Amino acid sequence: SEILSSLPLQMSLYFNVYFFPFWWLVTVAILYLKYPALSDYYKFILVTIMILVSLTELIRLYLGYVGNLLEKVPELAGFWLLTLLPQLPVILFLLFNESLKIHSLERAVHIIFAAFLSFQVVAAFFTLRRMVNTLATRFRLTEFHRLEEQRPGPG
Repeated sequence: SEILSSLPLQMSLYFNVYFFPFWWLVTVAILYLKYPALSDYYKFILVTIMILVSLTELIRLYLGYVGNLLEKVPELAGFWLLTLLPQLPVILFLLFNESLKIHSLERAVHIIFAAFLSFQVVAAFFTLRRMVNTLATRFRLTEFHRLEEQRPGPG
């Protein structure tokens, strides 16, 4: 039986687990420092983003670990979707919106986090494609063998 999980994806998830608390602490500390200088709607947006990213990241990393290590397609697909849709656009918003008064340390940690997310989107896509193709082939072979066993013998 071929191993379908991806070592590069797993390594990226491993390092992301240790980087995320650092990213969170730096982002919250800088948000605390620049909070009085922000407009009211950016204050609301940034607090909402921090809550959204924190909750989504915990779920996303869990689904990535389970989906990749246990070769479960639904969990890995959930990981891929959570990475592609809420996480990556939010981090890119934090990285490129100059109205947020971005600090250089904040920009650095956002770039690293965006690199993790971008790599994980690509790696998870190719891992998912390989898993789905292999599982579909196994299903077809199982069905073929089942049909062969049911077929009446010659004569």
